[in-house]
Amino acid sequence: MTEIDAKTEALVPDWLTLPDIAEALDVEVTRVRQLVKEGQLIAVRRGENRVLQVPSAFIGEGRIVKGLVGTLTLLRDDGFTDEEMLEWLFTPDDSLPGTPADALRENRGTEVKRRAQALAV
Repeated sequence: MTEIDAKTEALVPDWLTLPDIAEALDVEVTRVRQLVKEGQLIAVRRGENRVLQVPSAFIGEGRIVKGLVGTLTLLRDDGFTDEEMLEWLFTPDDSLPGTPADALRENRGTEVKRRAQALAV
């Protein structure tokens, strides 16, 4: 769980609270907290009440978007902070095209992981 700056905040179009994610995944909120703790999701404190929220792009069709967990692991292994991972995932990449988060939602995870691996070089 991290704080984010205005630049990163502006990159992410929509957010969900942990209870919203629990409902979407049909699990308890404690399970969502565990997913965050395990690094399978990135949650940040936002808004006036500093409520934990996750980018809505990470959830689709009742599950975590395919390829997200592996991509987060690669980026974390490359030394990225949560904020840096959010910035990378939501910054447009002309070679994809779109953002890495968009590509994951479109089931183009292999392309995203390839780019994440290249960052380590």
